[in-house]
Amino acid sequence: MSTDPSTDFAAVQTGYAAYSSGGRGRLRHDITARRVLDELGDRGAHVLDVGCGDGEMVLRLAAAGHRVVGVEKSPGMLATATGRVAAAPDLAGRVTLLEGDIGNLPYADSSFDAVVCHGVVMYLPDSAAPVADLARLVAADGILSVLTKNSLAVGVREALTGRYATARAQIESGQAASVGNLGITTRGDTPDHLDDLARAAGLTPLPWQGVRIFHDHRTDWKPTETEYQEALATEWAASSRSPYRELGRLVHAVARREGAA
Repeated sequence: MSTDPSTDFAAVQTGYAAYSSGGRGRLRHDITARRVLDELGDRGAHVLDVGCGDGEMVLRLAAAGHRVVGVEKSPGMLATATGRVAAAPDLAGRVTLLEGDIGNLPYADSSFDAVVCHGVVMYLPDSAAPVADLARLVAADGILSVLTKNSLAVGVREALTGRYATARAQIESGQAASVGNLGITTRGDTPDHLDDLARAAGLTPLPWQGVRIFHDHRTDWKPTETEYQEALATEWAASSRSPYRELGRLVHAVARREGAA
């Protein structure tokens, strides 16, 4: 399969929609949205969501009162996001959706109170240039939120699903790339590396989180609402605590640009 994200996501859009609405996808969205909204506080922020996909985070941020620009490379995903925003007319006035690419963002430095980029960097060859490009857009006292694959947890999903040979190969080699459930190869980063990239871009790293620690291998997981809420509370508790967070399939790295003294 092609490794071009726009092509891949056009091809796997139905699978992504099922993932996003299922238990595993809900964990990702709930944990990352809670953290971003906690960091933003009560102020009405101007937020850029790069690689906004089907608009899930855009809608959550807008519902919390923030003004959101969503940028998406895949026309199919962008069309889905546009339809979801149109179906929420009370939020539409706070949302702008544009087709665009992380490598060519047409905004001036310090344009946004928050820049969110979830599930994108793992599909790119390297993280250094993308993180630098995103960080320059963060205003004073603003945050950068990057969610990507956690290379500390390579082989965990494979071992828990019984793919032992694949798990051993990943663990023994320390490889940062593997094929995910959508059939696309993704590349991982360590939390320390992401923090170093944030520092190099002039930001101050905040505590990072591990996302989907206990439920990543549950690909067919369709919990009741009661079970889901218990799982979410447990995942949230573990997401900021070692050694649990190191085992999360995803790493949520957050950094802030300190305001002028």
